[in-house]
Amino acid sequence: MMKSLDRYLFAQLFAGFVMVALALVCVLWLTQSLRFVEMIVNRGLGIGMFIYFTALLLPNFLTIILPVALFAVVTFVYSRLNMDRELPVMRASGMSNWMIAKPALVLTTVVMMASYSLNLYLVPKSYELFRELQWELRHSMSHLLLREGAFNELSSKVTVYVRERTQEGQLLGILVHDESVEGRPVTLMAERGVLVEVEGSARVIMFEGNRQLVDRHSGKFSMLYFDRYTHDVPIKRQEVSERTPEARELMVPELLEPEKNRLIAPHDYGKFIVEGHQRMISPFLCLSNALAAIMFLTAGHFSRRGQGKRIMLAVSGVILLQVASLGMANVAAKNLNLLPLLYIATLIPIPVCSFFMSWNKKRNPKTIAREIEFAQQARAES
Repeated sequence: MMKSLDRYLFAQLFAGFVMVALALVCVLWLTQSLRFVEMIVNRGLGIGMFIYFTALLLPNFLTIILPVALFAVVTFVYSRLNMDRELPVMRASGMSNWMIAKPALVLTTVVMMASYSLNLYLVPKSYELFRELQWELRHSMSHLLLREGAFNELSSKVTVYVRERTQEGQLLGILVHDESVEGRPVTLMAERGVLVEVEGSARVIMFEGNRQLVDRHSGKFSMLYFDRYTHDVPIKRQEVSERTPEARELMVPELLEPEKNRLIAPHDYGKFIVEGHQRMISPFLCLSNALAAIMFLTAGHFSRRGQGKRIMLAVSGVILLQVASLGMANVAAKNLNLLPLLYIATLIPIPVCSFFMSWNKKRNPKTIAREIEFAQQARAES
């Protein structure tokens, strides 16, 4: 009987958790991916590469979503059990708060294991791939796309206009204005062409067009018609030897010893060390959130007026916990001596909620009689 009841509760919790997590992932992925639409479009990448590029951020989103989804589904399921009088029936049958909370704690353990997998491996690896791809898109000419119907400034002295771009990458209706040679501006127009990268610089290969040159010193104008013409476009590119890593793309041992990475500035050591400790402790937010929801919804006796106040207390407590955790992280990053406060802010709800759940174990005879009455009413109604 008990195993069947545990399976019944766990099935509801797990199904609800998956649905809530997927909904939050979709919403967060959509809102965050909009930040990269312009860059992806302007760099000429297809929809497949765009999905891959933004999907690399999903593990980082999940570390935020998992505790929130777990709290939401535990609150919803146990609140519904209370309103349907299933919870009073369980308590009247002799089940303690911990026995009722067992399925939620099993799900919490699974979510915590998934959260540790994300924090310790998947998040840094996926974010490292994201940063490398982002770096390549920003500093490689191979993905450069000239926007159609607009004047594109490849540098301060080179402007390119393209009427249309085909799916094969061919450019139609090209105009190039180059003022890189002082006093001799060049304008090229062609029916079609292509932009390629050659040894780190851009080269425009044009067909069926003309080249117009004005010598400002002599005032002489000349025009050359061509069937095929190649023009090198000098582009000023930022010389960057090495990419500075971000905290989210490093493993925990590297975060805890940032001085070993010469690319990390000394004034950022605190931020990296706090990130390493957050990776290790943040999965316990899942347990804190779940215990907070269970404590508020299982403590006390059944009320016909609903569980609105208890739900609001649970939500307020979890929000306060999240704010305290983020606040302690910011404070500890500036002063590492305050790092224990980060652990206290994250872990203190666990023993507090556990105490109140155990303290509520012994109930007076009137409460037990009231719960038995509710159980009998529930059986009669069913």
